This record gives sequence, C-alpha cells and structure tokens, in this order.
Amino acid sequence: PRRRPAPTCGSTPPPPRSFRIIPDRASLFASETNGFYYILWLRDGRELTRSGGAPRDCPAPERSHQLRPGSTARLRGSVREAYDFTPPGECLLVGRSVAVEQASLSQLALGFVALGGTVLALGLAGGSGLAARAIRPIDDISAAATRIATGDLSRRIDTTETDNELGRLAVVLNSAFSRLEAAAHQQSQFAADASHELRTPVSVILTQTQLALSRDRDTAEYRATLEACQRSAQRMRRLIDSLLTLARMDAGQEPMQMEPLDLEVVIREALPLIEPLASDRGIQIHTQLVSIQCHGNAERLTQLLINLLGNAVAHHNKPGTGEVRITLAADDRMATLTIADNGPGIAAEHLSKIFERFYRVDVSRTAATGGSGLGLSMVKAIVDAHGGQVIVHSNPIPGATQGSQVIVQLPL
Repeated sequence: PRRRPAPTCGSTPPPPRSFRIIPDRASLFASETNGFYYILWLRDGRELTRSGGAPRDCPAPERSHQLRPGSTARLRGSVREAYDFTPPGECLLVGRSVAVEQASLSQLALGFVALGGTVLALGLAGGSGLAARAIRPIDDISAAATRIATGDLSRRIDTTETDNELGRLAVVLNSAFSRLEAAAHQQSQFAADASHELRTPVSVILTQTQLALSRDRDTAEYRATLEACQRSAQRMRRLIDSLLTLARMDAGQEPMQMEPLDLEVVIREALPLIEPLASDRGIQIHTQLVSIQCHGNAERLTQLLINLLGNAVAHHNKPGTGEVRITLAADDRMATLTIADNGPGIAAEHLSKIFERFYRVDVSRTAATGGSGLGLSMVKAIVDAHGGQVIVHSNPIPGATQGSQVIVQLPL
C-alpha cells in the first residue's frame, strides 16, 4: 500500500485503503516452477488472493499479540510456511514444499548411518585383529610358563613376529628361561657328579671293612685296613668341605672378610705348602714377585694359590725337568698373578670347561692324584668373590717351552 500524506490539523483522516497485491509482481516470486506460493487474508479473516500452487486446505494463521515483530515460520507436514501481519491486521503467508529436501536429508541420514555402521564394523574387525595380535605374545608367555611349571625347561616364546614392548619382554623372559634351564641342568649334573665322587670312597670303606671282617687277621692287616678307610674318609671330608664352601659362595653366605694385605707376603707364605710336592716330582718353582698392597681374604687367596700350584705340579709330565714360574705385577687398577708351566698343556676344547665343577681334562690322571675336579671351580669362585677375573692360556704342542698359563687379575 502506498503511504498517505499526514493529515493536517482539524482535518478528518481518510479511511485506510485495502491491501492490494499486484498479480504480475506476485508472479515474480510465486510460480509453479520454483514451488513457492502465497496467500493473503484480510483483517476480518477473508481470503483476498492466492497463487495458483497454494494448497486449498491451508488454514489462516492466528495473530498473537505476544509475538515479536517480523515473520513467523511454521512447518505443516512437508510444507514450510512463513507469515507476517500488517499493522492493520492483514496476513501474508508464503510457503513452499520441502518434500524433496526432506527426502534428500533422509537419504543423507541413511547414508551416514550406513557409513557409520561400516566404519564401526571395520573398526571392530580391525581392533579385534590388532588386539588378538597384541595379546598373542601374552598367550605364548602363559603357555611357556605353564610348560616350564610342568618341567619342560626347553620351552621358549616365539619372538619372530613381535617388535614392541611385549617382544622385548619375551626376549628377556627367553633369556631368563635359558638361564633357568642351564641352572637346572648344572644342578642335576652337580648332584650326579657329587654322588659319583662320594660313592668311590664309600665303596672303598665298605670293601675294606667287609674284607677285614670276613676272617680273623693280625694287627698289621687291621692297621692297613684302618689306614685305607682313613684315607677314604679324609677324601670324603675334603670333598664335602669343598661342596659346602661352593654352595655358600653361590648363596652369598660364605663370609669373605676383606682386609689390607700384601700379595707378595701371601704368595711366599703359601709356597712352603706346595714345595714338598714339587720336590718329590723334581719340579722347580721360580718366582718374580713385587710388593703389591690390596684388599682381600688371605685364607682364600692362599687356597687359590695352593689349588693352582697343585694343579701345575701334579699334572706335570716332565719330572726332573719341569718348571713352574710365578710372576706378580700391577698396573694402575689391577694386580696380575701369572702361573706358567712347561707341562703338557690343555687342549683347546677343554679350556672353556675347566672351571666347571667336577670337570676333568684327564680322568685317569686326576684320579691318580686324588683330585675331585673342584679345585679350579673353587679358584674361580674365590676370584669372583674378590671382584677379579681368571684367564687360562695353553699351548699343548709337544716340545713347546710353555704349556699352560693361568692369569689371575685382582683389583687393587
């Protein structure tokens, strides 16, 4: 509607003109092609005009005085409409069908649901596979632990397909299982060897006593029997003492009182204990010693020297021409004791095993000397307790000037 001029003072305002819709302009925004339609109601509720596509059952909106100024939207089924009231009370409603958009939104929603379901299914399947692959090492660990608990110490965890924290844990556990198997094997072998070593003197004692009791004998025969039993009992005692000492060292229960000492003094005090055996076999002992101060246990170091020198003298195959050389030197951190002989030497295949308990390079020769195969094991245990190391070199070539060389390094 066109705006009327403001009334002058004392004049009567003209009646308001009716709301007019120009059909040709209305067709600009309402046509059958774009889907829009309009309906116009007068203030008394009568319909003034409508577009061609307007639905017949469209109710006239009710005016509410609480509504804010401006158009109001409503949704009727698949039709969305917007209407507004003029100040005098006419109502103009514009609408359009949104069925196509609703169908598109429904299809889009179904597509999202399908896509989400597919992603969820793939996620569950992939997650299950990854979880199964990640948990597989745990199952292998459990299976290996179960087999080990039943006594199968050779069981190991497969680590070829695992390169993560569980894989590294499996490697550590395999290493622990290997050490456990080696310890169990060593313990079994140790028990068998100890039983064998103890059986020999016990058999000697039983044989001698049964022979002596079989008939009456004179005093000399009884004395010889008792002396044989005494030698066997002393051998058993030495063996048992060595076993107890090694067991206590392994368990950390053997007291190792460290005190300041001079290695030269310890060596010179141990030499008189082995010189009678060397003199009987015609073997000369040469020394090249210097005074070296360190911390250690004099009693155990003396036992170490007696075992090493006893082996060098007892196993020498050149009586009358044999030599054993003892050399003591030191650097900034370590004292080095070297015991070298010109004996038969040790074959290369035995060098890695000579410190094992009850291991013998030559069983017949060791039995003849009364050894038990624990001397070098005791040496290594004493050196380990002092925080040092022992190394053996050997040149078992006939006619060589150097047979075996034992190097003991102890921290200053």
